[in-house]
Amino acid sequence: MFDTVRKHQKLLQLVLMLFIVPSFVMFGISSYSGFMDKETDLVKVNGKPITAQEVDNAAKRQAEPVGGNRQIAQSLQFRQAILNELLQQRILGFAVTNLRLQVGKDALIKSLQGIPQIRALYRQDGSFDDARFKQLLASNGLNEEQFYASQAFDLKIGQLVNSVARTEIGTPKLSEIVSTLYETERQVQALSFNAKDYLGKVNPSPEELQAFYNANTKLFESPEFIDVEYIVLKADPKEDAKAFSEKADQFANMTYDQSDSLKPAADKLKLSIQTQNGVTRSGPVGVSRDHPLANPKVVQSLFGDEALKNKRNTEAVQTVPGVFVSARVVTLHPAQILPYKDVAAEVKRQVSQRAAEKLAVAAAAERYAALEKDPKSVSGFASPFWVSRNKPANLVGPALDDVMSVNPDKFPAIISVNNPGVGTTLYRVDQVRQPSGVDAKVHKAQAQQIQALAAQSEFAGFMSCWRDAAGVKDINPLKPPSSGSGG
Repeated sequence: MFDTVRKHQKLLQLVLMLFIVPSFVMFGISSYSGFMDKETDLVKVNGKPITAQEVDNAAKRQAEPVGGNRQIAQSLQFRQAILNELLQQRILGFAVTNLRLQVGKDALIKSLQGIPQIRALYRQDGSFDDARFKQLLASNGLNEEQFYASQAFDLKIGQLVNSVARTEIGTPKLSEIVSTLYETERQVQALSFNAKDYLGKVNPSPEELQAFYNANTKLFESPEFIDVEYIVLKADPKEDAKAFSEKADQFANMTYDQSDSLKPAADKLKLSIQTQNGVTRSGPVGVSRDHPLANPKVVQSLFGDEALKNKRNTEAVQTVPGVFVSARVVTLHPAQILPYKDVAAEVKRQVSQRAAEKLAVAAAAERYAALEKDPKSVSGFASPFWVSRNKPANLVGPALDDVMSVNPDKFPAIISVNNPGVGTTLYRVDQVRQPSGVDAKVHKAQAQQIQALAAQSEFAGFMSCWRDAAGVKDINPLKPPSSGSGG
């Protein structure tokens, strides 16, 4: 297939892969010329529709790499992503046409020579096997004119996106400023007020504990869990890849078409039905990472409406290459509030922790007020250390932001940072300096990040402009395919 052909076009690999999903194959120029099946119109670009049938066909092609999985191809989320990609393709096609971009013969030849399938058609003496070339095109439903036109069109899109991506604003100076700010170091001392240090000062009464439990019963709720059964299809290393692909397709289709039981698929493919109890939304408890039900997508499917409420088989999920899993819910155990006597110790722990945290925060506030009057006092603070945004030490989030943003004119400065569930930390900042040496690799990486952000912003603005120019109009929302479609 020509999936590989297009995925290996170097220009698109370097540019389009940065900004858009890899292009779908086999649309050719007809995708952009306006000839469409008269199905339900979803979106119109320059008056020409993208239809539900076109999305369905593209979904089936894109599902091929995972064994032609029918459920993936029919997933509304998957099909919506495909519709979005088709829309972006169509907008780019509109822009290319209106800008009247041209591709020179040399550029087209160079592009074709970069395609592995084309290079493979050259004989050892340097001559080109034209017969095999035409046969390759014919097997994909193309003639030479269509193929060359399609390649030229893709090059035009690559040329367009490349030009937008390379549109540079004045970033070198900006990069230098950002790098300097990230390298700037500040001397910091910390003084922590942790709740754990105040636990000995709290002793909640039985009435307080009971009142907390009554007001926060959700905190003492056992999570829902399910008992499931599942089947696993594994590839045999000795088995032919094509044969396994056919089995995987059969596995996916049978678990989907006969979704009220795993038995038909298990019997047909000689698979054993296994069970697993106590599966929560976080996955099964006490199993290895490579357990079939430990896959997040399998767990998500099991707790979806189709599996949980309607007791249907989950979609066939490829957990690792060569392993497919389908499962179903046997029993749902709803969440329930645990009685007070069973959680009394946990209630006391939580109430005590909250009370201790309040004491810690109050003590920090009192010390902060005193330090504002005498910021030169270092009593109780730990040894000073230097931090920067490049080397934050143990400072993260708001603590680092506050330390690095305080005005040096106000040194020494005291900063108070709350740590929910822990307490409060005071930071004393008294010096600022630039490091003696700079890291050229870090500078380069930061400059590349800024360039990438600038390019992404430029491309987003470009697409928005051409979306308006193309008169993009939403016609109908994308709907799940009918039960009789696909397969």
